[in-house]
Amino acid sequence: MNAQPIVSVIVPIYNSEAYLEQCLQSLVAQTMIDFEVVCVNDGSTDSSREIIQCFIDRDNRFRVIDKPNSGYGASMNQGLAASSGEFISILESDDFFEPFALELLYNTMITHNVQVAKANFWFFRTMPKKQDEPFELITTAMANRLVNPQYEFDIYYKKPSIWSAMYKKAFLIEHRINFLETPGASYQDAGFNFKVWSSASRVFFLQDSIIHYRVDNETSSVNSPEKVYCVCDEYDEMRKYLAKHPEKSQYLNNVLTRMKYDTYMWNYDRLSENLQKEFILRFSKDFHEEIALGNLDLSLFYPRQILDLNLILESPLQFHAARLAPDSGNSVREKVSRYYKIGGFPLLFRAFKAKVRNG
Repeated sequence: MNAQPIVSVIVPIYNSEAYLEQCLQSLVAQTMIDFEVVCVNDGSTDSSREIIQCFIDRDNRFRVIDKPNSGYGASMNQGLAASSGEFISILESDDFFEPFALELLYNTMITHNVQVAKANFWFFRTMPKKQDEPFELITTAMANRLVNPQYEFDIYYKKPSIWSAMYKKAFLIEHRINFLETPGASYQDAGFNFKVWSSASRVFFLQDSIIHYRVDNETSSVNSPEKVYCVCDEYDEMRKYLAKHPEKSQYLNNVLTRMKYDTYMWNYDRLSENLQKEFILRFSKDFHEEIALGNLDLSLFYPRQILDLNLILESPLQFHAARLAPDSGNSVREKVSRYYKIGGFPLLFRAFKAKVRNG
């Protein structure tokens, strides 16, 4: 390996002893050789630090930053600052790469002279049985060509999978792209993801799947009251970032609001029932504010989303009651039928009211 590696792989680690060996071993197995691994140990109290040390002792490409526990965002920012490679990749400590992952991403970066190369991945689970489920984030229409996210917006509405990509470090520095340092692992990938796409002009998407994204424990924070509003913090950060770049606001303000709807709905659906009722009120309040600021373009929404959003705006608690109904289908017809059963014509009127108001 060169004194200055070509690629830096940042691995944020907090109490990951069950998965860390497989994660780091997937880096040892890479077909590309010239890279460093920056392990950021976020005050782990299990055997994670010992596992890291075993890799450091065997392979001089591995090094570690030890820090008191302060959360994912702070770990990632320290990893970015300490990295010495020209290109950056991210591997979270419970995931693992395919052996060709770094080589494929790096060759794509060089061949096409892009700021970001991004690929597909698998949802990986071991419970109740081992399963790898392909997830097509990158569609055929997006793949194998240069894309400018300033004009093509599909990627904004995709899962913010920042770890299935490679970034040019100079690009991240130039645009001051980093992470919001909120406590815990609180969806900081969302803000980083938006900053990347709103700043990049040369991106190449690949349909190859390169990483196994573990979802065994993805619902672990559904009962955490302190994490209910973390997604709101991320969207506040995105809005602040956009405000610092007014030249982008003209075409991204409404895109950001559509992203916010998707993320808020995902967050609402994943919460435990007692927290859902609390969050839906914040959902309604925040979108009333977006409308007041002129940031809502209904042409970016599907008809079924418009029905839901209108009811959240007009009667958030009735939306909550309807969402809990056992026959909660997702088509427009099913939603209209369910709203009528629960609230009759008055509820249907409220569900359509904003649509009529907004044309």
